[in-house]
Amino acid sequence: MALTRETKAELLASYQSDMAGVPHAFLVGFSGITVGQVDDLRRRVRTAGGSYSVIKNRIAKLAFEDSDLDALSEYLAGPTAIAYSEDDPVGLARTLTEFAKDVPVLEFKAGLVDGQAVSADAIQEIANLPSREVLVAKLLFLLQSPIARFVRGLGDLTPQFLRTLNEVARQKEAG
Repeated sequence: MALTRETKAELLASYQSDMAGVPHAFLVGFSGITVGQVDDLRRRVRTAGGSYSVIKNRIAKLAFEDSDLDALSEYLAGPTAIAYSEDDPVGLARTLTEFAKDVPVLEFKAGLVDGQAVSADAIQEIANLPSREVLVAKLLFLLQSPIARFVRGLGDLTPQFLRTLNEVARQKEAG
């Protein structure tokens, strides 16, 4: 079905508004995926806090100009979809890789994480990273640990100091 000039302009405006300033995005090839599988993938991506769209390559190249997504323009060939998120690239990458295990015809083309282009191989590595919440919890534990040891050490000093004072007082009374 041929697109009219007005439809193409609407698509361009839609791509620009939906994906403007998106820091995390992954391009995937979806050739050979059934409609039911695409619906399942959309649901999973939405659950992960992202969005999934099948895109027209030529219009997407125009929409990506003058944005971080321009780094992905060279990968816009063949049937292409984009999964993008404002918040969590790790959760989105994990969702896509889990789906790719179930549906091996899903092909990773490239990605964008915090505005930096990443290769298709790096998407698997990103998916294996711990979630943001786990990393924050580990950081807080590491920051809290020395402080907690210091406070415990101070707590141990007080009884020792009191015993020393009592011993000095006893020696003065005796001597």
